[in-house]
Amino acid sequence: MATVYHINKGINKPIEFKGLKAQYIVYLGIGLVFLLLLFAILYILKVHLALCIAIVGLLCMALITMVYRLSREFGQYGILKFIAKRKIPQFLSSSSRNVFLQLKSKGGENG
Repeated sequence: MATVYHINKGINKPIEFKGLKAQYIVYLGIGLVFLLLLFAILYILKVHLALCIAIVGLLCMALITMVYRLSREFGQYGILKFIAKRKIPQFLSSSSRNVFLQLKSKGGENG
């Protein structure tokens, strides 16, 4: 009897849920948990219920809009590349030439 193997066509593709890719799903989840805690804190502090719902609702819409915009703009790894690119210095400064002279002399011995 022949064995039937099912091929997973999604291998090496980013996880995607309703347009959100990869780590943005986690960002949205963390944000929604934070908003749930904010609602609970406001409710415990006796803030009027309509005001609690309005504040959390507006923040939720802002969160969802921001996360979808980041996902669409940067893609799966784009935001990590963007952060890494900002950490690259514009120029290097040195008060002495000795570092570069030592590099040149070491390169000459090996080559």
